[in-house]
Amino acid sequence: MKTTYLYSLASLMVVALLFSCKTKSGKSDKTGLAYNKKEFGGFQVNNKFKRGPGPGLVEIEGGVFVMSGSAINIPGQELSTYNHKRETTVSSFYMDETEVSNTNWLEYLNWIRTNYPADYEYYYNELPDTLVWRRPLSYNEPYVDNYLRHPAYQDYPVVGVSWEQAARYCDWRTDRVNELLLRGQGYMTSFRDVNGKGAGNGATTAAARPTEPFNTDIYLNGQYDDKGKRAMKDLNPTNANNAAGATAGKGATRNVRLEDGILKQPYRLPTEAEWEYAALGLIGNTEYENIGENKIYPWSGLGVSSAKRKTRGLMLANFKRTKGDYMGVGGSLNDKGGLTVAVRSYLPNDFGLYNMAGNVNEWVADVYRAKTFEAADAFNPYRGNFYQDKKIADVTTGRIEKDKHNMPVMTAASSARKQTWAEKQAAVTANVDSAANKTYADQRGYRDPANELYGEITLITDKSRVYKGGSWDDQALWLNPAMRRFMQQDESTADIGFRCAMTMLGASEIRSFGKPQFKPRAQKAFRGGR
Repeated sequence: MKTTYLYSLASLMVVALLFSCKTKSGKSDKTGLAYNKKEFGGFQVNNKFKRGPGPGLVEIEGGVFVMSGSAINIPGQELSTYNHKRETTVSSFYMDETEVSNTNWLEYLNWIRTNYPADYEYYYNELPDTLVWRRPLSYNEPYVDNYLRHPAYQDYPVVGVSWEQAARYCDWRTDRVNELLLRGQGYMTSFRDVNGKGAGNGATTAAARPTEPFNTDIYLNGQYDDKGKRAMKDLNPTNANNAAGATAGKGATRNVRLEDGILKQPYRLPTEAEWEYAALGLIGNTEYENIGENKIYPWSGLGVSSAKRKTRGLMLANFKRTKGDYMGVGGSLNDKGGLTVAVRSYLPNDFGLYNMAGNVNEWVADVYRAKTFEAADAFNPYRGNFYQDKKIADVTTGRIEKDKHNMPVMTAASSARKQTWAEKQAAVTANVDSAANKTYADQRGYRDPANELYGEITLITDKSRVYKGGSWDDQALWLNPAMRRFMQQDESTADIGFRCAMTMLGASEIRSFGKPQFKPRAQKAFRGGR
């Protein structure tokens, strides 16, 4: 007991030292100049940054695992034809606790209708295809009319959504979360003031306030000027007495920057490797780097039903037990759902994620190729890179060209390296969508140009996207996290939904408390200046 206490105390001291080194350093360790001081140049550093997930996300500590290591052998079929086992490392990241629900999607549609009431095309393009419920020999018409909008299904996963729609939802969600952070903390005009309910004492007057919807990239580029009553102080000495953007007696203010650590990273679809790693949840079977038991489902054991006394026999996921058994016998339904069920049904896996097997399949970011993981990198493997640049409208100021929805216009990346100033100026007038640029930028078919054979020996293209997880309309085989299928990115079905992910920045280890740590040596103070 005494040894344990001393060990814990030592760990606390190390953590405290690490924290103090991070937060109390107010000057450069290379130049000795003080940070966050106007008289020393006004270079601002956030020494109190604390990372955390965005709304709806849970932390996933990354690590090494065998991609497709849980794959189930199908009799008569060679495993390597559809899965290639590969030792892989995944960075730590965040992932949605649940699938995106109908209510979540209706919120998206409501925002479009509110902000672009006359843009019927925009609204129509984001409507899910509710006709996916129709089948020639099945009566599903009530779901066509009710599944998306009726409150009986409000917590059920949204379906009929293509990969392209899901990707656009992620972009929209990023902007709404970052706007909430900025307005809620007073860096921008509050929602109450924007809607005429508040005192209106922000740094930006109502007349000068932008009327178009907020976009993170446009804001970070300085093209969205809206400063609230707690706007960031601009300590640049050349701007201190600048009346533009200054409030009475408070000096100049500025937009939040990426360096401030306030804005969240973009929401996105998870990569296939991230999704499979998160679904397995091997962290629950691991002790000191030893995996005590592998998994073939997101839960431990070889069965698909609960072995606990109070829930014995109940299915652990929503799937069909046989070709015709979707939910069991009336009076004792085994998985409680004929079609989809609420997104918080059943037990979460060891990462705290719900329905990583069954209910609906889920889109992932990757372009499909059968042999991707034979050649993919071992660290964060992914096929689907299409490098893009924001189109520059004015090379002198760096102003970004915007579309009608106040989003950056994207073009194929023009260079694999940082361009010289002369090259960058010339690129504004050049054909940024030239064939040469696209050859470098588009890496979706890297080492596997399937497009050239499309329609002859394959139906796979660079628009074929992977989906995983199994659904209410699949049997247990497809609940295995290693199983993978594909569909074109502009298509949708009644059994495919999605969830979002977010990159985690900084240290890979999420919780260091109580774990062995090396003790850093404190830096000697420099006393050559004041």
